Amino acid sequence: MEPVLKAELMDEAAVRRAVTRISHEIIEKNKGTRDVVLVGIRRRGMPLSLMIAENINKIEGAAVPCGELDIKFYRDDISPEHKDPTVTPSKLPFDVLDKRVVIVDDVMFTGRTARAAIEAIFAMGRPSCIQLAVLIDRGHRELPIRADYVGKNVPTSKSEIISVHVPEYDGELCVKLLQRT
Repeated sequence: MEPVLKAELMDEAAVRRAVTRISHEIIEKNKGTRDVVLVGIRRRGMPLSLMIAENINKIEGAAVPCGELDIKFYRDDISPEHKDPTVTPSKLPFDVLDKRVVIVDDVMFTGRTARAAIEAIFAMGRPSCIQLAVLIDRGHRELPIRADYVGKNVPTSKSEIISVHVPEYDGELCVKLLQRT
């Protein structure tokens, strides 16, 4: 059965405010934009990373390089029917060596996606640091990983689903809470 809409957690304005705040926090924590690169996790992390890059450019007048990461090959929780995932090449138009890499994702749940992204980054080189920015942190961590930048903390039950909608894939910008039936 299809999950049922329980609530709209963030409308477009709320998402934009959260992304703007994250953008300011990235600038502040890194004392500017020198050597900062953004890496969006495919799919919905990428549009969010582009929004952050655009905000940073408006705030600082500096273009922050932005890349796209496919982490399917690095996942440790692939189900048996997905033993041979279709991996598309990551698009990082920069070297991560000695960079301050900010991984961007839509939802933080168990921490396994973030772990896979960190492993994928290290496979490409040795950054000076790796930070994590997520729009929603829903709890239920299975690994000792936390985000450096969080748009909104939303405690959930395991039967609930957080659905981040971005215009590129969904035609709208919002966050919805769904209930499995």
